[in-house]
Amino acid sequence: MSGERRFRFGAVTGFARTGQEWAATARHIEELGFSTLLCPDGTGTFAPFQALSAAAAATSTLRLGSYVLASPLRTPGEVAWETASLDVLSGGRFDLGLGAGRPGAERDAGRVGVAFGTAAERVRRIEQTIEAVRARYAASDSAPGSDPVRGLQHPRPPVLIAGTGPRMLRIAARQADILALGLPPQSTEDDLAAKADQVREIAGTGFGRLELNLNIALVGDEFPPHAASWLGADPGALIRNGSITVLAGSAREMADTLMRRRDRTAVSYISVNAQFAETFAPVIELLDGT
Repeated sequence: MSGERRFRFGAVTGFARTGQEWAATARHIEELGFSTLLCPDGTGTFAPFQALSAAAAATSTLRLGSYVLASPLRTPGEVAWETASLDVLSGGRFDLGLGAGRPGAERDAGRVGVAFGTAAERVRRIEQTIEAVRARYAASDSAPGSDPVRGLQHPRPPVLIAGTGPRMLRIAARQADILALGLPPQSTEDDLAAKADQVREIAGTGFGRLELNLNIALVGDEFPPHAASWLGADPGALIRNGSITVLAGSAREMADTLMRRRDRTAVSYISVNAQFAETFAPVIELLDGT
């Protein structure tokens, strides 16, 4: 597979003890060379639109992305309104990430008092949300009842879809700019390559338009004691078995691993847990512009 698309990097985080700490975190992520701050969507972290608005006010070049909005938690019209608002307030730096709901999202739906729905309903809601966003951005100034807040990026902000099943891959191939491949922690590079091949087959001639994203949970050689509970597996065992969710070794070794994977799978957008942002920063320096 081609490695022509340049690398870019995101840092995933969704909580701080104060607003000042949150703003400082966003600025630090920007200073370290990350292209995007990615905020998850769960009731145990900050609400993403509010958190990303605050991060936008504290930064100037950092892109802001939802990673990813759980489709049952908001109506399509609500997402379109929030998206256009944040797009304006960030100066056109928002990426809209959508998914059908991570593990635990059913509990979140219960906490906010909405129906979680079937898998088919949640996937359909993603399509409806993209349609609502597109309609809001396409509205004419002269249309009766038109909304003045329609966002800055055209025809709409970049759309990231998270998923690995055939239906989600087909939606991403048709409507997304970025595809986040949420493979299980035990997945190897062979598994990633097989999934990338499946995406290529489904997307056909549109494959080159898709930017492929992979999230890495652990970076470096030292991990917090609770890392195993995050992943449901021992980090050491994952490293020995070649898991793609752990990136270990020196900065040069990690950079070489990512370059090899890009050449093989076309994955060029790498996101990491912001807890490891400092550890990962030398990798960004080595891969900057490549």
